[in-house]
Amino acid sequence: MKTSVLVTGATGFLGEHLCRALVGEGHIVRGLARSRSAVLEELGAEHVRGDVLGGGDELAQALDGVSAVFHLAGAVSRDPDDAQRMMRLHVDGTRRVLEQMASAGVRRMILASTSGTIGVSTREEVLDEGAPYAEQIVAGWPYYTSKIYQERLAFSHGERLGIEVVAVNPSLLLGPGDRRLSSTGDVRKFMKRQIPTIPDGGINFVDVRDAAAATAAALGKGGAGERYLLGGPNWTTKEFFARLGRVANVAPPRLTLPPKLNKWGASVIEGLYRWRGKEPPVDRISVEMAEHFWWIDSSKAQAELGFAPRDPQLTLVDTVDYLRRGVDA
Repeated sequence: MKTSVLVTGATGFLGEHLCRALVGEGHIVRGLARSRSAVLEELGAEHVRGDVLGGGDELAQALDGVSAVFHLAGAVSRDPDDAQRMMRLHVDGTRRVLEQMASAGVRRMILASTSGTIGVSTREEVLDEGAPYAEQIVAGWPYYTSKIYQERLAFSHGERLGIEVVAVNPSLLLGPGDRRLSSTGDVRKFMKRQIPTIPDGGINFVDVRDAAAATAAALGKGGAGERYLLGGPNWTTKEFFARLGRVANVAPPRLTLPPKLNKWGASVIEGLYRWRGKEPPVDRISVEMAEHFWWIDSSKAQAELGFAPRDPQLTLVDTVDYLRRGVDA
């Protein structure tokens, strides 16, 4: 059935792939974003210039005539200085979208969250949608903290307003098309040999094209008030680096250090680089995160949304091919 939908954050990594998937299914797509996108223009998607926190009427204009919203607008950062900005965008922005949806009579939201709200552990375990919010673990990681608050707000406020909210929670997004390096930045650092040690943790990643297809499917198949974890393989970081190294023809780091020493070294490097006004190649929060296990079970999404992750090796090949054009530039 042909449906008119709004995608906030339409020019982001997941946003562009989602718009492509929705247009491919015959939906009429309108994107709300601050920047223009050649992908949206190619797809023939309507573009409304603005953001979810804008003081004008761009959000009301974007909502006019649509039957559902895919809410992807957000920011990704590991810098503690960005905590307030992310909290405002993810929480206040989501509240504003829901309230404007209620005013416009739009009754369904697909919220793009992250597996890191629940799918992270200090030990080797695979978590599913029944896991509680990982508040204590992510307390020092502002992005994931803000996303927990966003999810809670979306489900509770949406219910009060009579809006069906479905959350999709992808793990690390890889694949082609990450123009801002919001998700593939660490792969780029690996290819440039900027990662000195192997963290003692575990990783899960998903192809952005598969995550986009499942997110699109949530429009018709997702249960109100439900969340769906979208992930691929559960590998140790050592295995991930080994496989990535073979694809990129880059030798993975050999050095393994105790977690405390890893974090201390990252803090020193980060401090020196920031003192000199430069972006550090490694930072304390990234190292802390890499010492944890991000392993998840996507069986629910496979059963209810038809989520079908591709061979992860193909995702690594496509990610490296895309990034290689810029790594040596």
